[in-house]
Amino acid sequence: MTFMMLAVSLTIPLLGAITLLNCPIDPQPLSFKEPPFLLGVLRPNVKLQQAEKLFENQLIGPESIANIGDVLFTGTADGRIVKLENGEVITIARLGKGPCKTREDEPTCGRPLGIRVGPNSTLFVADAYQGIFEVDPSTGRVKHLLSSQIPIEGKKMSFVNDLTITQDGRKIYFTDSSSKWQRRDYLLLVMEGTDDGRLLEYDTVTREVKVLMEGLRFPNGVQLSPAEDFVLVAETTMARIRRFYVSGLMKGGADMFVENMPGFPDNIRPSSSGGYWVAMSTVRHNSGFSMMDFLSEKPWIKRLIFKLLSPETVSKFVPRYSLVLELGDNGAYQRSLHDPNGLVAAYISEVHEQDGHLYLGSFKSPFLCKLNLDLL
Repeated sequence: MTFMMLAVSLTIPLLGAITLLNCPIDPQPLSFKEPPFLLGVLRPNVKLQQAEKLFENQLIGPESIANIGDVLFTGTADGRIVKLENGEVITIARLGKGPCKTREDEPTCGRPLGIRVGPNSTLFVADAYQGIFEVDPSTGRVKHLLSSQIPIEGKKMSFVNDLTITQDGRKIYFTDSSSKWQRRDYLLLVMEGTDDGRLLEYDTVTREVKVLMEGLRFPNGVQLSPAEDFVLVAETTMARIRRFYVSGLMKGGADMFVENMPGFPDNIRPSSSGGYWVAMSTVRHNSGFSMMDFLSEKPWIKRLIFKLLSPETVSKFVPRYSLVLELGDNGAYQRSLHDPNGLVAAYISEVHEQDGHLYLGSFKSPFLCKLNLDLL
């Protein structure tokens, strides 16, 4: 059954009962342009299916990836920071405490998302529930830099997501995807489409936190430019990437870097060409059915669906179409890599380039993928 059929089949017999619904979400209408056609550099292919699965069933949800030399580091769904070396998965730190078995455990277990390497070869980690940490990969020592429990300008941080750091390690730019919804409720955040997300700046010397942008709809991945004059922010539910200037003549200003994208962007990472890799686990089909586009201006249907079905059930109707885009330094599409059925690279969240290979993170899969760029 397609999601449109599901929506229609649920909607028709219950139109008269909408006022009786008591759903916790308060859907807000969005406004999308017609999705772009997948033509030219966006033309579908199966290049992501050439990827090799690594550490299968040894780790779950390696959302973000960083490297120090040939050693990879990632955070997993059970709250660990792990080192991937010589074919082994080695736990170096835990940000929370167990148990870590169900979604209800996430707030205490912790959920490391964005991960970066600082100038002193320590790891900076954004934990969805607990805030920002610095981890020494050689000793496992954990330093809590910023707690999510501290309100910033009167708003709590409920969903710390990704981060990017200056070369000198002083400034950390990070996203808080919502002041209302936690990571375990991200599907409700997507469906509600609220604009309560923010881009923030943390000064590691003064420990001051500033709000740079607010009113964002599911701000997700962030990436500082090579010249460190602007930060890119993926606004997931709007299928676009914003740009905020942190230095130079444009400091404090913002504009659109890419809009009306063919999918919903997650993390953004640099490419060796001077541009950016963007990961997407869901696409917007121009010629087919896109759930988000269909529901964007129909909040009452969203409300009805989530009254009847759990977020986990709804997610099963979302096609597993993985898409990786390489953007130029001006935001133009350079190339695209696809797995139309999510057969190999599923639920991708990030693309990390290292030594001629792409490592594909995932927010859900029990492995990460490795793709040789020479094969593309």
